[in-house]
Amino acid sequence: MRLLPAFAAAAAVAVLAPGAAAASSAPVRFATAHGTFTAGAPGAPAVTYRPDLVPAGARAHVVSLSAAATGTSTTLVVSGLRPGRAYGAHAHARPCGTTGDAAGPHFQHAPDPVQPSVDPAYANPRNEIWLDFTTDRLGTGFGRSTVDWTFGARRAKSVVLHETPTHTDPGHAGTAGARLACLDVGF
Repeated sequence: MRLLPAFAAAAAVAVLAPGAAAASSAPVRFATAHGTFTAGAPGAPAVTYRPDLVPAGARAHVVSLSAAATGTSTTLVVSGLRPGRAYGAHAHARPCGTTGDAAGPHFQHAPDPVQPSVDPAYANPRNEIWLDFTTDRLGTGFGRSTVDWTFGARRAKSVVLHETPTHTDPGHAGTAGARLACLDVGF
């Protein structure tokens, strides 16, 4: 995971074509977060609620780059999880807390007036940041999201790992099972 700063710099270069930042009056925003999951540690930046699926000691890293010319690209890298397993992951509206519910709903660029949001017109990977992934034989995985919008005054505050990959069907859109773990991210 020591390559993460180099990875982040490479992602920034790949996303921002030469002159893209200069062409926009909006600032470029770069956010990173990393943490080692702990069980039940109040105020910890990375918390596991289900150590059987996200063990204490597992790690997560998030890199996010936003610019008006390119939108928002976010990458999640995890290690130490259960091998060969699919997980859902999304940006959430509030910081992590002692329970998974503390992180609130998924962050939506255009908020659904009906909560909880399960309408595919709002709960979709164009309006939310979905970072679903499947771990390899070593328990390492990564998810990536690119959306055509940037954060305004309202920002996501965390990334939550979920029990299943994200559903897209009406009435279930955006759902991904139980909240397994949470990482605070200053998007």
